[in-house]
Amino acid sequence: MMPFATMIPLAIFCLVATITPGPNNMMLLSSGATYGFRRTSPHIIGIAVGSAIMSTLLGFSIANVASRLPGFYTTLHIVSSLYLLWLAWRIARSDGLREVKAGGRPLRVVDAAIFQWVNPKAWAIALGALAGFARPAHLVGDITVIVLVRTFVGLPSLSLWAGFGLVLKRYLKSPVALRAFNIGMASLLVLSLLPELLEMLPGGPKLPLL
Repeated sequence: MMPFATMIPLAIFCLVATITPGPNNMMLLSSGATYGFRRTSPHIIGIAVGSAIMSTLLGFSIANVASRLPGFYTTLHIVSSLYLLWLAWRIARSDGLREVKAGGRPLRVVDAAIFQWVNPKAWAIALGALAGFARPAHLVGDITVIVLVRTFVGLPSLSLWAGFGLVLKRYLKSPVALRAFNIGMASLLVLSLLPELLEMLPGGPKLPLL
């Protein structure tokens, strides 16, 4: 069992990594403002489920395989960043609340869970937690603790961002305000990619997670 003294820095790591701006949080903020908290809740649950599955699979298999393939993470960053740029373009062009009336819907649990595999920050958090806190001699127990702590800390953090969106919804009544909000969210989503993209460059700075 992971020592309690180790769980404290693990919880701090998960809190800082999860609550700071990133693709998941920008999407939750936008979804909360567009659809409300209740309809965004499957999105929140999907992120937690997808993150737990990712951490478990990385801990037991994928990380070992990927470590032998030097170009794996570079390819991952390129593909996922292109997808997120496309997603930012869709958000910027969105009509916000008016799309609800036209049949738009927030992400479902499965959608949000699958999205974690193309989210560079989700990979960074999972790998960072495993590398920093999982002991090879206690892998099963430590991975279990990491998944539980990340889920326990992550759910309130994610809910907070969706709640922020719900508060903002009160001020997004006009089409101009909605469009400005969506463009702002798209811009923040693009900015959230910068730390990972900069680290891909030769001699790039090692920036903290956004």
